[in-house]
Amino acid sequence: MAQSEWGEILVKEDFTGFDADKTWAAGGFNVGQVFVTSVNEGSIENTVDEPGGIVAFTTDTGDNDNVAIYAGPFMAGDGPLTMEARFKYSNVDCAVFVGWTETLALDTPVMPAEFATATMTYNGTGAMAGLQYDVDGTTDDFRAVFGDAAAALTGNGADANGTRCNATLTADKWFIARVEIDPSGAARVYFGDQTVGSQMKLIKSISAGIPTDVVLYPVLMLENRSGNARVLEVDYFLARGYRDWTA
Repeated sequence: MAQSEWGEILVKEDFTGFDADKTWAAGGFNVGQVFVTSVNEGSIENTVDEPGGIVAFTTDTGDNDNVAIYAGPFMAGDGPLTMEARFKYSNVDCAVFVGWTETLALDTPVMPAEFATATMTYNGTGAMAGLQYDVDGTTDDFRAVFGDAAAALTGNGADANGTRCNATLTADKWFIARVEIDPSGAARVYFGDQTVGSQMKLIKSISAGIPTDVVLYPVLMLENRSGNARVLEVDYFLARGYRDWTA
């Protein structure tokens, strides 16, 4: 039995309550309820020509420079986990990961999963569940990925090279990702854009396999794929988990 009714832990950042016009150095800082870290410096600025509170994160100009927005950590064994973000990028020449990851270097973040030609590589040494896009793939698309211990999860419905969303990928276009993990280790990845109508669609569901006794970070991350700065615009970032009453 829960010791209090205050069991839910909710992060919902809508980027409406501050003036975000500054540069940052590599290492990390807060923006409202979320943390931001990166490889190399960058800049952040409010988007003023669109409503609803939008912040633009601009990376440094080197290949593989990046920016990661995250919160937590949370644990699925304490209750179901949900993260959701609405975002767009300035150029398709980039990589994106959005979802849950156990491995997240808080000073020099690395993309949890990367896709090149036709193969998904799982960089994260811990558990992960999310959506991944990488321009280094032969066929550009968002793909649902599930992994652990630097390898794809096998069985329970997971696909080693990810499950395609069949999205139309263009710059300056809104995408929505939602990733859920249950206390049983089951997980689901949803995707939405202008082509799928008014509801997000379920891309992949696995019946088990995500460890529930490890801490996971909800993260939205963009990484350059050439020597050019890239812009990640974020409309909102949501993460929901539950408190550990046994500790």
